[in-house]
Amino acid sequence: MELLPEGQQNAVEVLWEDQQKINKFSSLIYKKDALNERLEKFKTEKEYIDDLALEIELLDEDEKIQYKIGDAFVFLKVDAAVEAINKQNESLDGLIEKLSDEIDEIEEQLAQYKKDLYAKFGNNIQLER
Repeated sequence: MELLPEGQQNAVEVLWEDQQKINKFSSLIYKKDALNERLEKFKTEKEYIDDLALEIELLDEDEKIQYKIGDAFVFLKVDAAVEAINKQNESLDGLIEKLSDEIDEIEEQLAQYKKDLYAKFGNNIQLER
């Protein structure tokens, strides 16, 4: 069965190693997409926390507010809530940085696979979205 348009022939033989590179490229694309999705969720959560911190700072220091820990709400003074929010914000910063580094590593690997595969197959392979 011929999958190429009429009149075109595949001049390059696909070896087992080439197929493994193509499969790895595909799996890295899916992994990158999943990491990007998680990264966007963390960035959105960080924006919400930043907004919350600004709102809480406007309150009176002696006032108690409800702060959610897990599934429960506890009453905390404003300064304790701000401290807890800052810790949560630092944690999110670490997660965002870690995910960004992982995405950068994947992009480097993808670039190398693209280079290798395009060098061998030229226009006979489509790796772009």
